[in-house]
Amino acid sequence: MQNKPITFQFISEPSDVNYGGNVHGGSVMKWIDQAGYACATTWSGNYSVTVYVGGIRFYEPIKIGEVVRVDAQVIYTGSSSMHISINVFSRNLKQPTFDKKTHCIIVFVAVDENGKKLPVPKWVPETEEEKLQEKYAKRLMDLRTQIEDEMKPFIK
Repeated sequence: MQNKPITFQFISEPSDVNYGGNVHGGSVMKWIDQAGYACATTWSGNYSVTVYVGGIRFYEPIKIGEVVRVDAQVIYTGSSSMHISINVFSRNLKQPTFDKKTHCIIVFVAVDENGKKLPVPKWVPETEEEKLQEKYAKRLMDLRTQIEDEMKPFIK
């Protein structure tokens, strides 16, 4: 199976504005989830649900009226989970190049109509970049386990 990135492009709108006059972080998070969902369901061929969003890093604000590009790509698969790398870029309409504004990893699980996990096709990295991305995903999985252990006393 070919791992083609899913790319969304659109213009940020006035309805996306926060109190500081830039795109609201919640709008960016919605776009991340939508692109991740499109990528996961395309990869798995099944309805998929978000189970984890980690380390969202906002580098720079996105201005209202800029062209936004959201790239989503599988970087690791488990038996039913898909780890998707999301990068959000934007550019002024008058500029030719995009600048990275946000990055995160989002994990989806393929499920059936009853919410039971379904197996997903295995992703096998081929290029050196893809191998590095897979190692990155595995390191983040280990860190998530540590974070979950730290949180256990505070989750009720």
